[in-house]
Amino acid sequence: MWGSGPAQSLWLSLWVATTATLLSLILGVAGGALLARRRFPGRELVDALFCLPLTLPPTVLGYYLLVLLGRHSPLGRLFEALFGAPLTFTPKAAVVAAMVHGVPSLIKACRAALQEVDPLLLRAAASLGASELRRLWTVALPVARRPILAATMLAFARALGDFGVTLMIAGDIPGYTQTAALSIYDAVQGGHDAQALRLALVLSGIALSLLYLTNRLSERPPAGSSVAPPPPPTHGEDA
Repeated sequence: MWGSGPAQSLWLSLWVATTATLLSLILGVAGGALLARRRFPGRELVDALFCLPLTLPPTVLGYYLLVLLGRHSPLGRLFEALFGAPLTFTPKAAVVAAMVHGVPSLIKACRAALQEVDPLLLRAAASLGASELRRLWTVALPVARRPILAATMLAFARALGDFGVTLMIAGDIPGYTQTAALSIYDAVQGGHDAQALRLALVLSGIALSLLYLTNRLSERPPAGSSVAPPPPPTHGEDA
């Protein structure tokens, strides 16, 4: 599907990370909005369950996914019945693996960002007849866009370098599911240090660029940028 070699593994990693980040962003905004705007019994427990993957070892997460999505599981059989092929040990499984950390980190970031939105803005939009979804889309998300975008970049960087969960549920199949991180591992094991170094430097450069952009987005706008312009002079002042 992707050919073989370091370049192909890098392209596969970029495709996996991009797809996983977009899906994680959708789920992260939905989950973050639910936790930020709804109060219900067990809300903090739900938040803890969402964020549990951030604390578990990759092998544990990979095992859970194998049990949940394997060919003999109900979800695995349903996926194979719908699409004619199993999910595990495919590039799609690599996307799922990359989402394991992206979804909870974005849920956490979106919740924090949306809780910082001034409630007066939301009440003003509601008084004008805006629905809750419209208030989220036109008011809350634009106000919270900088921290959410910063978290999205970090999620992409994390997805680009995933190793353990990807190895567990997608495997290390050259030209098919072998991502850049797995290619580096294989290169080191095979004594191809120059190839491993090149890929490691590329991934490090991408990660550094994303971290720099994240830091820029995390900076607060200059104080003067939010100050309203002075009122026009009155006739008395002109005199």
